[in-house]
Formats: sequence, C-alpha cells, structure tokens
Amino acid sequence: MKRLFALLAAFATVLGLMGAFGPQAVAANGCKVEYTVASQWQGGFQAGVKVTNLGAPVSGWTLRFTMPDAGQRVAQGWNATWSQSGSAVSAVAVDWNRTLATGAAADLGFSGTLTGANPKPTAFTLNGVACTGSVDEPTPDPDPVAGTPVEVNGQLHVCGVNLCNQYNRPVQLRGMSTHGIQWFDQCYGAASLDALANDWKSDLLRISMYVQEDGYETDPAGFTNRVNALVDMAEARGMYALIDFHTLTPGDPNYNLARAKTFFAAVAARNAGKKNVIYEITNEPNGVSWSAVKSYAEQVIPVVRAADPDGVVVVGTRGWSSLGVSDGSDENEVVNNPVNATNLMYAFHFYAASHKDSYRSTLSRAASRLPLFVTEFGTVSATGGGAMDVASTTAWLNLLDQLKISYANWTYSDAPESSAAFRPGTCGGGDYSSSGVLTESGALLKARISTPDSFPTS
Repeated sequence: MKRLFALLAAFATVLGLMGAFGPQAVAANGCKVEYTVASQWQGGFQAGVKVTNLGAPVSGWTLRFTMPDAGQRVAQGWNATWSQSGSAVSAVAVDWNRTLATGAAADLGFSGTLTGANPKPTAFTLNGVACTGSVDEPTPDPDPVAGTPVEVNGQLHVCGVNLCNQYNRPVQLRGMSTHGIQWFDQCYGAASLDALANDWKSDLLRISMYVQEDGYETDPAGFTNRVNALVDMAEARGMYALIDFHTLTPGDPNYNLARAKTFFAAVAARNAGKKNVIYEITNEPNGVSWSAVKSYAEQVIPVVRAADPDGVVVVGTRGWSSLGVSDGSDENEVVNNPVNATNLMYAFHFYAASHKDSYRSTLSRAASRLPLFVTEFGTVSATGGGAMDVASTTAWLNLLDQLKISYANWTYSDAPESSAAFRPGTCGGGDYSSSGVLTESGALLKARISTPDSFPTS
C-alpha cells in the first residue's frame, strides 16, 4: 500500500501531435496531449498523459517521448504497455484503447523515479510523426452545481448504456460500500454517515446485507428494518442508497429466491416514493451458469417493479460479477442473452491487485454494449488483504471516470483487512475523515471521491 499523494497538480504544456495509423502509417490530421504531474515526493512522482485524437480514427498507436533528465525513469505504468531505453520512453496502446475515434481520448499514466529535477518530457511523437501542433491549456471542468447528489440528479434511470439523471444526462456516482452490517453495524451511525456525505463528499452508500453468514436469514424483519433505516440516513444526507442483497455462499442466487422475493417486496414497497434507492438483487453469483442467474433476475425484478416501477435494478453477473471472465468467459454471454427487463444494469466487480488488463479490456468492450455499475471493488487482492496496488487502482479509477461508470469501494469499515478504509478501532470513536484514522486505501479513495462531481443539468 502507498501513502496518500498530496495533490500538487501542475498542468504542463499541452502539445499538439500529428498521428499515424494503419499498416501504411498514414498520419492522422492531429491530436492533443496533456501532460500532468499529479503528485511528487522525495525520489518519485506520478504523471498523467491524456491523448485526444483530433483527426481521422486511429487504430493501433505508439506514443513516444524523451525524458530530459537522465534521472527520470518510468517505474510502473497503466493503460498502455510502457518501456524505456535510456531517455526514450514508449507507450503502446492496449486492447481497450487501441482504437481512437475522432474526438476520443486515452488516459495513460505512470509512476516514476527521479534523482534530481523533474522537467517536462519533450519530443512527443505518435506513430513516428513529430509533434507539430499548437500549444493549448486543458479546458477546466465546469463549476459543480450546488446541492446534494440527490437534489441535483433526482430520480435516476438507465438510458442506453448509461446511468442518467432527471435531465436525461449520463452521470457517475462515486461512493463506498458498507461491510456486512451483521458484523460492523457500529460503523454506520450519524457521525460516520455525516463524514461520508460532508467530508468524503460521497454520492452513494452501498448497504451490504449478507443473506447467509449470520445475516438476513437469521432475522428477516430485523435486517429489513436496519436496511430501511440506512436508506433513510443516506436520503437525509443527500446520498443514493444501493441496497445490496449480498449473496455469496452459496453462489447460486436461486438458493435464496424465496428470501429475495420477500425482502425486495418489502423494501420496494416501503421505499418506492424515494428518489435515492437503487436495488442490487444479487451480489456475486459463482459456480453457476449465466442462464441460472438470468432466470433468478427475471423472477425477482417483477417483484421490485410491482411496488417501485421507477427504481434502477442491478443484477450480478457470472464469476463473482466479472461478466464471466473469472470463469473463463466474457461479456458476450450477457450481450447475447440479456435479462428481459428495462431500467436494468449489470454488476462488475474487481480487486485491483488481482484483476488487471484482461478484466479492464472486458469492461471497456462491454461498456459500449451493456449498462454497467461497479457495485464493489477493492484496491488490494481478491482476498480483501495484501498490499494496495496503487498503479492498478489508479488505472481502474481513471477508466471508470472515462467511461462514466459508477462505483462503490469495499469497504467503509474498520475491518482488520487492508481493503478497509479505516484503521481497526476507528468505529468506536467519532473521527471518520482525518489522516490518523484512514488506511492507505481509505486515504486514496477519500481523495478521489471528494473531488467535485460536476453533474450535468442541461
């Protein structure tokens, strides 16, 4: 895991490039590169490189540039295959960004080492064509609209492959997931949710209600009431509430079909008048076919719709919500056999230290064909432990931002595991935001989530 980088963002010169594509390496009309030093520390730095294609579509590309100081070295990069020989650096497109349509952009980045100064790279080329464009500054993001996420966006719905707001504009929600409320209920009181809404500036609280493992099946009425109370607490603070029917063991959601119908009939009827509720009807199907998951969804969704016809529903996918990748499949099984329902999204989960390029490639392909919601992800390994992989986490979050895919991080808890946002014992106190209580994962997520949303309203 790494410390929270201080954001020293210093926008570098934006250079125009001439590109090339295809087997003849014909130059594109032009493109733009924005080089940004995101953070710097003793002996190292992190940089972003955004390439925007301004000309004809480009398929397959290599970006090259020169490090002006011999002490500057690429240590680890993301969203491209990086290499360095002497002062010459190359970044080669990967599967999910090899094609850049006119106006499309690829966000690359790397962490580097340095022994002296940190001057900007020079001599950018794209597919061997020298940089010859004009110099521009990046366009600043618009000022955020005043109001809480729910006040600004209102009732959400699915439009095309996007989650859209009341203005029919695509939005991205960024937030945190609880741990199992049967184990860490003390982490979800007024003080912690105040911090999540006001200090973290979270858009979303995912309420993780396990069904087995001392969860819902032991006290259906009690757990239903607790979920509803957390929905109310999120609503009072202007956050969306994602109700997670956390099926994990056994992995076949049909094992809990009757319980799911009972639970969702109750919570949908009770919360139908609210604008902040999203229903996640199964968490991580595993050891089961997509057709079995689809059958479950097509029986539970009508129960939700009977009470709440407007609420967005999210259904988990095969292979622990990996769109089947963890079972050796891919997104085509869902694309070719979608759930027969509307206002529906599909869950995708990843753990950054375990799930990398092949998973990102799948997500990128699927995002143009399916409405996706990353209802759970971690910065560490799939076990929930181990060191935080900052490079892979950053690559994932940049990709989700680029595609406007909403996400909830696992977990807003003080569980004794490196995926938790808080150090053990935090939930016994009243501080949920200072550096003293945050783990390295929590510090990184708080820094990302607390940046302005800039939700579109027109």
